[in-house]
Amino acid sequence: MKDNFYITTPIFYVNDAPHIGHAYTSITCDVISRFKKLQNINTRFLTGCDEHGQKVESSAIKNNKTPQEFVDQYSQTFQAMMDKLNISNDDFIRTTETRHKESVKALWNKLKENGSIYKGKYAGWYSMRDEAFYSEKELTEDGKAPTGADVEWIEESSYFFALSKWQDKLLDYYEKNEDFIYPKSARKEVINFVKNGLTDLSISRTSFKWGINVPGDEEHVIYVWLDALTNYISALGYPEKTQQLNDYWPATHVIGKDILRFHAIYWPAFLMAANIQLPQKIVSHGWWTNDGEKISKSLGNTIDPIELVNQYGLDPVRYFLMKEITFGKDGNFSHDNLVSRVNSELANKVGNLLQRTCSFAFKHCNKALPDISTTDIDAIYNISLITKAQKTIKLCISEMDQYNISQVLEHIITLAEDANAYIDQEAPWSLKKTNPKKMQQILYTLLELMRYIGIMLQPFVPDAANKILNQLQVKQNQRKLEHLKREYALTSGATIDAPEPIFPRIEK
Repeated sequence: MKDNFYITTPIFYVNDAPHIGHAYTSITCDVISRFKKLQNINTRFLTGCDEHGQKVESSAIKNNKTPQEFVDQYSQTFQAMMDKLNISNDDFIRTTETRHKESVKALWNKLKENGSIYKGKYAGWYSMRDEAFYSEKELTEDGKAPTGADVEWIEESSYFFALSKWQDKLLDYYEKNEDFIYPKSARKEVINFVKNGLTDLSISRTSFKWGINVPGDEEHVIYVWLDALTNYISALGYPEKTQQLNDYWPATHVIGKDILRFHAIYWPAFLMAANIQLPQKIVSHGWWTNDGEKISKSLGNTIDPIELVNQYGLDPVRYFLMKEITFGKDGNFSHDNLVSRVNSELANKVGNLLQRTCSFAFKHCNKALPDISTTDIDAIYNISLITKAQKTIKLCISEMDQYNISQVLEHIITLAEDANAYIDQEAPWSLKKTNPKKMQQILYTLLELMRYIGIMLQPFVPDAANKILNQLQVKQNQRKLEHLKREYALTSGATIDAPEPIFPRIEK
């Protein structure tokens, strides 16, 4: 495996405004990307917009816009969401960009050259909402797609991808690479689907025009999923052997479970047929409900992530979405739960710890970090509070490698709980006259633990973590996991500013 790491969100379809699902996927990838960078791993993070297809063309007509005008407007809302959520993506790909169109045509030509594309006639069920084809046996009793979307019978000339010939090769790959699809339930679902038999896939349409034309046959538009999936390599400069392509591919794709089939079956088959290395991993997450109800526009209970941030603040929203559910499973959004979790964990345990410790040091240590000897610092690094923090780093790395994101936060919050128990037990305020030296040692221990907490919180609550580390006078170039050791301990006696609340309580 390469030392580099490449992570992607799915590119988001631009026929509507961003919702909590888009925000969750984006923040998840951002957290993973930032954590990898904390480990000093060279990381590239891609997101973007899927801007072609029949749905977009239809929506544009309804809104009295050209398709390009329509996608220009909505892609801006997704880029604005990334800025609002403090997403640290390295690139934002749009499928209407020239670089992407050229890559899609190159992949098409490669598939055709390798004998994986042929022309025929498609007749079957198609869902415009899902941009997906369904077999008769997949339809529900009331004649809808498995997703609940309406379907229509379509008959038209089409190019086909010979998906069926890759069935055994896909099953063999799944068997030999057990970690290719996460979680295990998603892997099982994919394997069962493939075992039931794959039919060749229609990969062009003639009934609309908004898309990338088939090379050499302008009457046909390339199927939106073949178009969209190619973004992961078009953003790296495919088909040229660019440095980025060599350095970063294969990728880890983080997706919602509703698009698992496209990423875990179609995309690997396309890549196999084009003699391109398969992705490193397909990571599928669950859906959110709203106070126990399925989220839908028809119910009027969609959740706008921008409004959430405006109401509660960015870091509280990021923290809640990452902490509330076990990654890979469905989760429930609740305003009460958000307020309760942020107040009890961030405000009470982390924010209050920093505030009262820094305030006490500012008042009783001459507006500076406690001034203790190197021998005292050496001794502090042997007490259980600090040794546990050092073990927590390894635990967090292991949990993140397994996508146990909420558990990483649980370990960090546990450190804050330990620190709060320690300050209550040692009661430094009672020592300021009787034993000021011990008081300073206790305060230094607590603030050094806050350095650990601040560094480890950076991927989750980057703004707040930055304020924590600034308050502790931690140098900008000493904020990675490798710096969580004795030689980078807080500078004894360094002047600090009067502390300000990092995590103010949210009033219901």
